[in-house]
Parts: sequence; structure tokens; C-alpha cells
Amino acid sequence: MYAIRLGDDGAELRPLETWHAEEFLAHLERGRDFITRYIPFGSQVTDVASAKALIRSYADRHAADTGFLHGLWLDGTLVGGLLYRTFDAATGVCEIGCWLEPAGTGRGLVARGARALIDWAFDERGMHRVEWHASSANTASVDAARRLGLTREGVLRESFPYRGVRHDMEVWAVLAPEWRTARAHSGR
Repeated sequence: MYAIRLGDDGAELRPLETWHAEEFLAHLERGRDFITRYIPFGSQVTDVASAKALIRSYADRHAADTGFLHGLWLDGTLVGGLLYRTFDAATGVCEIGCWLEPAGTGRGLVARGARALIDWAFDERGMHRVEWHASSANTASVDAARRLGLTREGVLRESFPYRGVRHDMEVWAVLAPEWRTARAHSGR
């Protein structure tokens, strides 16, 4: 398939496909405790079959044009990923999300990969709105949304029960005209 270089540090964004199932499982095993603090699918993938099933579910969404799954590789090692959890071309609204194992943090991988995917959504697919949902407790995700220039639109109080805790979920978003203006001013 394809790989998008995300800089000169060996970082790449690539489609995450079923043939990556063993690599995906190994990645989740390395970062399971860290990833599953806020990402439910990290606890659902426990063997190669469940890794393939999760990736296949996104392949089905991709085929239906309702979701996409990409991995983030650093020097040839899968360390995280980005996804369009929802993608509705008819309404022009989608939700992007991310996850990382500890080895992938602090390098700007999420921001660089998300910029590429948001550019694609607006420029190639004609989307109008990209959302980012994150638990208020997930400060790394909230900070990523802020660094990307998204606007915090509100908090859905105690709307997401996960691991015995009701999380407040923040909704961040950017509209196509806002993204294009910010991109033009940043010189990207």
C-alpha cells in the first residue's frame, strides 16, 4: 500500500491491515496498561484472532466509507495509530481519534499523523467538520486536540462509563474553513 513519511525521524503513517495482526497484538502487549487507561479496544484484543477481528471491522468500515484505521510506525515498529472512528461523507462530519504506546509518546507523532488525515478529510473527501472526543482525564489527548488547533465545544458530563468510572467526555472540533485558514497562516 502506501506510507506517509511524517518527518525525518523514521515516523510513518500507514494503513493498518489484517496482515499486521501479529504486529498490532505485540504493540498492544507492550503498551496495554498505558493504552487501556482510556481506549477500550486495547483490552479487547488479546490474541491474533481478536487483533484480526478488530482490524477487519475497520476494513469493513473502510469498504463502507464509514471509518478508517491507520498505524503509526517509528523506525519500522508499530507504536500507535490514528483512526476515523466515524466518517459520514453525506453529512461531512467525522471523528478522529488516536492511541500510543509509551515508546511513541512525546515525539509529536499524533499531531503529525492527524494533520495528514485531517488535510485528507477536508481536501480530498470534502468533509466539513472533524471532531475529536476525549475523556477530560486523558490530558494527553486533550492537549493533542488543543495543539492541532481544534476548538473545545463542550463537555458531556459523565457520559462514558469505562472501567467502573463515568468519564466526562470533551468534544473538540475544527471546521474546514478554519483548518484551511490556520494551515495557510502556519505555512504547512
